[in-house]
Amino acid sequence: MGLLSWLTKRAAPEESEDPQAKAIVERIVGLCPSLRLANNYASRLLPNVRHTLAYLDRLVDEVPPAREANAAAWASDPYIHAFFATPDEVCEPFNRSQALNAFFSAHPAADEAFAVLGMAIDERHIFGVGQHGEATHTDIAQTTISFSDHQVRVCGESEAALRREIVLRIVDQLVLEGLGKIEAETARQGELERERALLKTRLAILERQGAGVRSLLGSDASSNYADVARLQEQIEENDQALAQLGLKTEALERHFGVICDVLAAPDAHFYVLKSSFRLDRMNVVVEEGNTRPAHDIEFRLARLPASPDALRVFSTVRFRRADFAPPETDLALAHRLI
Repeated sequence: MGLLSWLTKRAAPEESEDPQAKAIVERIVGLCPSLRLANNYASRLLPNVRHTLAYLDRLVDEVPPAREANAAAWASDPYIHAFFATPDEVCEPFNRSQALNAFFSAHPAADEAFAVLGMAIDERHIFGVGQHGEATHTDIAQTTISFSDHQVRVCGESEAALRREIVLRIVDQLVLEGLGKIEAETARQGELERERALLKTRLAILERQGAGVRSLLGSDASSNYADVARLQEQIEENDQALAQLGLKTEALERHFGVICDVLAAPDAHFYVLKSSFRLDRMNVVVEEGNTRPAHDIEFRLARLPASPDALRVFSTVRFRRADFAPPETDLALAHRLI
């Protein structure tokens, strides 16, 4: 059974009574209230919600346990050492995190928080200093790994609570992905309708010109007819594009279908990759067979739905309140100065 059993535990997947999945359904329609207007929205969403939760449960179960994040861990934990250039940098993203600040404010008795640390990863190929036998060379081809843009935006009271929150956040993001598709369709439909109105207006003007004095005198008649024919062809193409989008009266069912399609294929929108490196203390990749001291490190990279080309390294971490030192607000600074 997965760590997210509170979300995925079911006596039988076919049963309609499924309080955890139903809670997710209500969360989804809370983000997109118009879905409530669809016939039998809950029963129609449930199968896809179960499928999404089962997929996310597997992903989150594979996430390694949370790591201690502090300056001392930089010397002992090869992952924390790889993520940060110096021990003094370890606490910086946590101290400036609004989510962590809000968590500690809302949980005054909590001595620690569990959080997701997200980072950008940069792999570079450079020429550096290396040792070949007893000789030192300065033109050795090397691969270095570095991390930047450290962010802490999701927190929990425990590791299990954090993992539940991760699932909920991903569900929200999948719904936002669907809403983005719906917005694009709606914008395209509006664009086509405006284009059709302009084309029909232009066609009416040309037809009136052809029926008036110009046609009687034969002025530019051939070019005018050509313009009319071209506009009529454009209107037909526009009408076909609009027909493919469907009638506005059918929009609710189309939008409902978009959300269902996203939930039916969550792996197409959010997935986690694994990338392994053998790194020395300078984050230089050590090739197989090289005896230089190094650690084997396996990073996890999440594909962000809102950024199709973006992959972010993430790690769950444990951060102590004693290490938390948020920057002073302007008001607090003014009080201290007074």
